Amino acid sequence: MPAETGQAIPPPPQAPPTNGEKRRQSKRGWLIGVALAAALGCIFAYGVSERLRASGTLKKETDDLAIPVVSVVTPKRSAPTQEIVLPGNVQPYITSPIFSRTNGYLKKWYFDIGARVKKGQLLAEIETPEVDQQVQQSRSKLATAEANLRLSEITKNRYEELLKTNAVSKQDVDNAVGTYNANEAIVQANQANVKGLETLQSFEKIYAPFDGVITARNTDIGDLINSGSNGNLKTDLFHIVQAGVLRVYVNVPEEYSQVTRPGIAATLALAEFPGKEFPGKIVRTADAINYMTRTLLTEVDVDNPTGRLLSGSYAAVHFKVPGQVTTLIIPVDTLLFRSEGLRVAVAKDGKAELLKVTPGRDFGDTIEIVTGLKGDESIIVSPPDSIVEGERVRVTQQTAQKDAP
Repeated sequence: MPAETGQAIPPPPQAPPTNGEKRRQSKRGWLIGVALAAALGCIFAYGVSERLRASGTLKKETDDLAIPVVSVVTPKRSAPTQEIVLPGNVQPYITSPIFSRTNGYLKKWYFDIGARVKKGQLLAEIETPEVDQQVQQSRSKLATAEANLRLSEITKNRYEELLKTNAVSKQDVDNAVGTYNANEAIVQANQANVKGLETLQSFEKIYAPFDGVITARNTDIGDLINSGSNGNLKTDLFHIVQAGVLRVYVNVPEEYSQVTRPGIAATLALAEFPGKEFPGKIVRTADAINYMTRTLLTEVDVDNPTGRLLSGSYAAVHFKVPGQVTTLIIPVDTLLFRSEGLRVAVAKDGKAELLKVTPGRDFGDTIEIVTGLKGDESIIVSPPDSIVEGERVRVTQQTAQKDAP
């Protein structure tokens, strides 16, 4: 019967698959599953390996960044002859306050501050009316004693002549001789008293004890002058200094005490004379270390014939001494100030090593190291405060150090 128009014709029935076809289909599905599993395993392994590689790279970069990058410098050896620069106090060779040895009132003074005077030159006069009266009184007593002595001498001579004729007794002669001797002693005592008062009277005139410069005048006309003999406070009338030669006192550190000897040349530098030096020489030392400052007091003499240098000035004293040992010079920014003491960090075999050092002189941007270094170390410049013994470091460059002072 013919099919109706517009209706689909069903497909013819298919035959069921054979056993061989079933085996081929099963094998194909298994291969596809294995391939998918292998692909997923490769993707997983790749992701894990990438994560591990990224983690290793991050760890390496972190470790590299944790290692401080440092620059190092090698210590410089100091010269065998060292120039020491120390502060010094300039003092006159002789300095003396001028006091009065008598009481009275200042009558007149002749020189003021800054005046240059010669030895024996009259500086001032003092009025001493009490002393003048005492001198006059003692001279009168002396005149009386001399008159009594002359009378007793006449009596003694007369009695000695009469004794020859037995006109007087021996006792009378002895009495006359005793009286003469007593009067002679009284005369000598009065002479000494007059001489002492005249000496005291001579102190009315104040003279310069040496050639020098008047640096202070502490009195004026009419002032009451006290000699201090009665225990009252004395005031110096003048102050005079001899500045033809200046003494400069320097405190030398103990480490240079054994090489600081008289005869070593020295020079003075003063701020008021920029670029100019004044020659001098070490003349003596105290030969003892001051236990408070651990320094040796040293005297340097400097000629000052024109008086150009003023006493009381502050000076920088330069003098060269032979070095006992060769010291090392390093920059000050290599030092580490720790509670256990001064340290420097040294780079050795990629690690930091902290060395204990003993400082010497400070030159500003460099410092002297007396003990603790051998001279071949690679010292870390500007080490971090957190650096510890054994910490890994990486050296990037060798910093050149300027010549040691």
